[in-house]
Amino acid sequence: MTTVETVAIAHRPAWTWLSTLGRLVLAVVWIAAGVSKITDLDASVRAVRAYRILPEIAAQAVGAGLPAVELLLGALLLVGAGVRAGAVVSAALLAVYMVGIASAWVRGLQIDCGCFGGGGALAAGTRPTYGWELTRDGALLVLTLLLARWPVGHFAVDGMLAGRREENGR
Repeated sequence: MTTVETVAIAHRPAWTWLSTLGRLVLAVVWIAAGVSKITDLDASVRAVRAYRILPEIAAQAVGAGLPAVELLLGALLLVGAGVRAGAVVSAALLAVYMVGIASAWVRGLQIDCGCFGGGGALAAGTRPTYGWELTRDGALLVLTLLLARWPVGHFAVDGMLAGRREENGR
């Protein structure tokens, strides 16, 4: 066994715990976002519409469908099923969110991002928090990329299935 292999094995438990923590953080974020939107689909559609990027019919479809996608991603990450795929889809979704927020900022729109419910035009005198939203989503994007690279963690369906495949010699 080489020194590199020995170091990799010695650090595997730390990486698997960090992967587990990252997976659970993302799961909680997606579930919180999805629950806050699915309980008020009109607000979710209003939030998507406020960005003024999509045609009306697409804004309605995205606003209505997005909470289900977020809940599904959150549930899959929570149980650890399809972690790498969930991380990649999460990264793509976060990148789209960041482009939308940056676009609203550059165009001078005064809107609530609608990330965790609500959304739409801000009340008079209220300032958008685009910098914070981009920073938060950027940090989550980094987390998704790390999770896509190192998806193996504890308490995951993926790990249980991999263990069974190894037991059966596959």
